[in-house]
Amino acid sequence: MRKKILLTGGNGFIGKNIQESFLAEKYEITAPRSYELNLADTQAVDAFFATRQFDAVIHAATKPGHRNAKDPTNLFYTNVRMFENLARHTDRFGRLINLGSGAVYDVSADNRLVREEEIGLRMGKDDHSFCKYVVHKRIEKIPHMVDLNIFGIFGKYEDWEIRFISNAICKTIFGLPITLRQNRRFSYLYVADLMPVLDYFLEHDAHFSSYNVTPNEETELLEAARCIQRLGGKDTEIRIAAPGYGLNYSGSNERLKAEIPGLKFTPLEKAIQELYQYYTRQQEKLDPQLLLQDK
Repeated sequence: MRKKILLTGGNGFIGKNIQESFLAEKYEITAPRSYELNLADTQAVDAFFATRQFDAVIHAATKPGHRNAKDPTNLFYTNVRMFENLARHTDRFGRLINLGSGAVYDVSADNRLVREEEIGLRMGKDDHSFCKYVVHKRIEKIPHMVDLNIFGIFGKYEDWEIRFISNAICKTIFGLPITLRQNRRFSYLYVADLMPVLDYFLEHDAHFSSYNVTPNEETELLEAARCIQRLGGKDTEIRIAAPGYGLNYSGSNERLKAEIPGLKFTPLEKAIQELYQYYTRQQEKLDPQLLLQDK
């Protein structure tokens, strides 16, 4: 019998990829839409769990605060309340995997290859970083929960208007210049590489409450832009607004690799090539006017 999984945020970028991955064949995934289950509504969540039992929860739902968010207000309250509304029903599921963020280390700081032991040295000043910190500290105290710290992640269904790799690919397809505010070092995870990690934690008890889910090597934004330029076969202009490097945003994956021996990651160029082919097939559905102004 397949394990029953509750997936929150199923209509989001990562949630859609989960439902199209091998996980959907291996597990029985229930992914209610927000209008079917408002995770910030305590009574609604209580009623949902009153008649349902799951082997695990993948908590991918989040209220975003990025520059393309429709409503960035009440971000801290909403995200913490959604988590707590799930946490109050641990008797109705076996384990919870939280799709967290490198923001737990504080996005206003210079984070280069940071390790999980460094969490708590700083508390983020913005709502996004602070809510990730608060949820993380709660997960540390609750059995059978694990927090996966994702720094950068890219793939199909992400917001190509603002997300750098997809944005740069779409600009290249339409012959527009690739733009960078400043070169930075990121831990950029290809979304397909998240799936074996989720599969592992659905099947195994974690030795720790927190793991950086990052590839083996950092990615420089300029390096990614040149890769896209090369794969596109076009002399695409690359514009960089400010010289030097911006703040680093990368994490060490030593703990994760020790937990999951043999874990592999897709080489950056191969991942970008697959995504480039995806957007080439989707070209007629893209509006180049949305690429003319950097958000």
